[in-house]
Formats: sequence, C-alpha cells, structure tokens
Amino acid sequence: MFSRRTLLRGLTAATAAATLATGLTACGGESDAATTTTDKAGTVTVGRLSNGAAEETTLKVAEVKSISARLPEEIRKRGTLVIGSGTLPSGSPPLGFVGEDQKTLTGSEVDLGRLVAAVLGLEPEVRRSTWENLFIGLDSGKVDVAFSNVTDTEERKRKYEFASYRKDDLAFEVKKDDTWTFDGDYRDLAGKTVSVGNGTNQEKILLEWKAKLAKEGKPLTVKYFQETNSLYLALNSGRIDAYFGPNPNLAYHATQTAGTPQATRIAGQFSGAGETLQGLIAATAKKDSGLAEPLAAAINHLIESGAYAKWLAAWNLSGEAVAKSEVNPPGLPLTNS
Repeated sequence: MFSRRTLLRGLTAATAAATLATGLTACGGESDAATTTTDKAGTVTVGRLSNGAAEETTLKVAEVKSISARLPEEIRKRGTLVIGSGTLPSGSPPLGFVGEDQKTLTGSEVDLGRLVAAVLGLEPEVRRSTWENLFIGLDSGKVDVAFSNVTDTEERKRKYEFASYRKDDLAFEVKKDDTWTFDGDYRDLAGKTVSVGNGTNQEKILLEWKAKLAKEGKPLTVKYFQETNSLYLALNSGRIDAYFGPNPNLAYHATQTAGTPQATRIAGQFSGAGETLQGLIAATAKKDSGLAEPLAAAINHLIESGAYAKWLAAWNLSGEAVAKSEVNPPGLPLTNS
C-alpha cells in the first residue's frame, strides 16, 4: 500500500469540467500542439496557462554543454527535441491538457520536457497524440522522446529505453458514496466492473488479476472508454464500479469534483510495477537511440540544481519525487503474478 497524496489545490467544478472536456482535434489521432512561450533565454516558466492547477513559476535553466555534447549528432544538429504527449482526445490533467487559452498544451509532463530540452540546448517541439499513437510516433522516428506518464516495464524495454524521473503509483477511483476499498489484494475485485486504459501497464496488472480470479471461479469485468468524459459518465451512472489509473490523474479529478453530485474518492493504491517493486515513470525513447543517457544526465542536473523540486512543487506533485534519474532501471516484470 502506498499513502494517498494530496496533489492539487481545488478548482471550481465548472473549471474542472471545462478542462477535462477540452482537447485538440486532429486527423489520425495526432496534433502539433501550440508550444510558443515568451520565456527569456535561460529561463523556463512552468505551470503556465494551467487554469490555477499549478503555481506559475519561472526557473533559471541554461544549456549544460557537457550534457548536450552526449546527444546523438542528428538531434544536436537539428536543434530541436520532439516531445510526444499521448493526451488526445480529452487531455489528462494535471499531466497534459489544453491550457486556459484553449490552444496551448500545458501540464507537468510537458513542462518537464521543456526543462530537459533547455538543459540539452534544444528547442522543444511538442506533438500530441492518442496513447496508442504515442508509441507509433516513437517507432517511426517522428517523436524523439515521450514525456507522457510512461511506466518503465520489462516488456517495453524490448523496444524502448528509459530515463526515470517520477514515482509511478496507481489508484482506484470510485463514487464518493461507494464504501468499497482496495487494500492490495486482487480478491477485492471479485464481481466488480473496472475501467482501465488500453495498452497501459495498469491494464496488464488488471488483466493478470482477472485471470487469477477466473481460475478461482470469480468474475472481474474490464471495460474500456475512448475518452475521459465517457468514462466518468459511466462511473457516475453505475455502469462501472471503479476506474484504475495513474494516481496523479485520479487524485486531481477527485479534488475537482469534491462537493458536487459527481464527487469521487480514491479507494486504494498500488505500485505501477506490481507488488514487490516501486514503479517508475520515465522519459521514453526508441531502443538504441542514444537518448536515454543524456536525458538521465539532464534530469539529474535539474535535480541537483533544485529546478526539479520546484517543478514538482509548482504542480503539487512533490510526493512523486525520485532521488535520481536512472537509465533502464528495473520495471514492471514480464509476469506480475
């Protein structure tokens, strides 16, 4: 069990609903998000256009040439870092969502990508897609690195390399008046209908629990939704019992709906790497791209300079901090049983 964290200050329910409903439309599930900022040279402002979800903070971040020199030559010559954000269609606050100007992508993950790009002496270029197309972008070379709440897993290491930067805790979200709780035992899920994101590590964990329950003659129904609004309509109407997803997203949503008829609560948590390992969120690049090492070095520079802690604090995510970035640390095992 992992302790619940209070992640964000409250916003009004109306603001939360507008934020959750807002998205950039694109053909083929992909979009180039507006990323132009007014930052002066050597500075990165985090929490901008966040509708009050974060405290806007300007950080001093300059290129570290000893780190940028380790970049693959193609990227160094190009001068840009193409950052993938798998947050279409509805956004994924506080990690990545359309800001209050209704066009610019903001969020904690996007901000970290911009900070890392600054250390590497590169201009950040954010490309927004669906979760599935995020990995297609990495595979095709259209995206250099994903900063999009990607969990380090042993299965993903077959195709990708990682530089860790944040703890990965998962959570179950239920209606506030639901008395059900999850205490880490998969048997708690017997007879429940749970929604989960397709292609995520939490789906892998949930489907393994479903298989275990099936062997015991107990049902667990798993349902999928294409976008956030449909998921929460299903939760509020009782068509699903719970949503299993990243703790920051779910805790954010529970905060935003507090005091409304759609109020929810966190009913339990679980590590994104299973029962025996603390899960880690990581910057994700194509395997053998040569990016993981300079990315980890850039993140560690941000940790040592204090900018990393200020970034987390701005987004009220300080409880997710790691002591250092690691290249390809142990992740969710191939078999989590």
